[in-house]
Amino acid sequence: MGSITETAHAFFQACEAGKGWAACAEYCTQDATFSAQSEPLADVATLAAYCDWMKALFGPLPDARYDLRSFATDNVRNNVCAYAVFHGTNTGPGGPPPTGKAVATDYVYVMQFTGDKISHMTKIWHSGLALKQLGWA
Repeated sequence: MGSITETAHAFFQACEAGKGWAACAEYCTQDATFSAQSEPLADVATLAAYCDWMKALFGPLPDARYDLRSFATDNVRNNVCAYAVFHGTNTGPGGPPPTGKAVATDYVYVMQFTGDKISHMTKIWHSGLALKQLGWA
């Protein structure tokens, strides 16, 4: 595998496209963990579960997409940070009844590496504002 920057970028693209753990696993340790101080993700403790949560989000938000704003590697601390804006409109099934409302929400991923694979990811995200935009809160 290439550098941690290349690995993180490939993981980010697969995860944010809603491809789930099946497409993201190759970039991560088998037991990669996940954390976020965000109510919808309070019970999500593994990166596998988070990747599948993102995949499921494409049901109620079929036009989901991201705008990558910054991508930076910290070689001293062996991590990569990605800042993006997530966009989507609640028009599909699989969540709360469709509201037709759109969301544009900022978030940051901090992907911690062990060797050349992601072993932990922290998501920094204000879910409360996102859920209000969608009419879910």
